[in-house]
Amino acid sequence: MSDADSFIEEVTEEVRRDRMFQLLKKYGWIGAVGVVLIVGGAGLREYNKARAQAAAEDLGDRITASLQAGDAAARAGALAAIDTEAPGGAAVVRMLQAGALAESGDSEGAVALLNAVATDGGLALIYRHTAAFKALALQAESLSAQDRMLQYEALAAPGAPLRLLAQEQMALIEVSEGKPEAAVERLTALLQDAEVTPDLRERASQVIVALGGSPDQGGPAGG
Repeated sequence: MSDADSFIEEVTEEVRRDRMFQLLKKYGWIGAVGVVLIVGGAGLREYNKARAQAAAEDLGDRITASLQAGDAAARAGALAAIDTEAPGGAAVVRMLQAGALAESGDSEGAVALLNAVATDGGLALIYRHTAAFKALALQAESLSAQDRMLQYEALAAPGAPLRLLAQEQMALIEVSEGKPEAAVERLTALLQDAEVTPDLRERASQVIVALGGSPDQGGPAGG
């Protein structure tokens, strides 16, 4: 490389550096703002996470304290006094309160609380269906078999979180209504479901055997 070429290259490099510094002076604030936003956003996320965790821990402590209060009626009163902004947390508290009310003998009040949770469209499906399932359990003697079947059918819809438990309850209603074949057929289908839990599989198998059927083959013996 000649001296002239070397000189031209050095000058070109200096021009590039000069342009870069000018650009940094002119637009460098954009990068600075970007860094501030990134750091600030990360800090805000951590703050919100810590705040949510603290709120959850506080709610857990208040629930624990309420569940340790005196008799069932006292526990129901203590739980009723808990106020929380988290919809899911509030739903859990109301369901626990309903359980305490039912234990104290106020089944009607418990069902009303559970139905309020079950019909709250702002809650996740798991909360609503759990509340509806508990309400139905408390109304085993007060609702007709037909009404309970209809409500369990809604809970047993494909994709519903408690669909297999609802199917089990429907089979038990069929047994109580003198329909063992229908119950065995329903429970046999339940056993074949990929999502059936070991406990539910065991219960369903026991009922099938009690009805004279076989968990492997289905159908009442001699039916």
